[in-house]
Amino acid sequence: MAQASSAHAPATANFINPPAMHRPTGYTHVVEVTAGRPVYIAGQVALDPAGELVGQGDVRAQARQVFENLQTALQAVGASFQQVVKLTLYLVDATQLPVVREVRDQYVNTRQPPASTAVEVRRLVRDDLLIEVEAVAMIASSPSMSVAG
Repeated sequence: MAQASSAHAPATANFINPPAMHRPTGYTHVVEVTAGRPVYIAGQVALDPAGELVGQGDVRAQARQVFENLQTALQAVGASFQQVVKLTLYLVDATQLPVVREVRDQYVNTRQPPASTAVEVRRLVRDDLLIEVEAVAMIASSPSMSVAG
């Protein structure tokens, strides 16, 4: 978790895998947020800072760029993957999920992985994109909140 100043209450969450449910691999069934404020990160694709595609036809390279983009977005609010409580993965080929999980596990807390959903889709916004991932993170509560566009 990110350092919180004394004026900010830290974000906290319970990661729960109920014993009456199957043991998940690489994700948590339930993440209960008990304090903090949410950060919603739009679906990220394999575009570099110049808007160029990374990893044409290579799901591993695209996944790496996607998670780098998510990391950059998290850093913009002073967060890291330690605060991510939910991931949604969209893949054009679900058989590539094991490769994506290998990349994901280099970024997320594998001892307390976020709740996750993986969905196979027919197509993403561009034909050359193989994966898109969106995230929800919980960060320390702030005494005041502003909306900026």
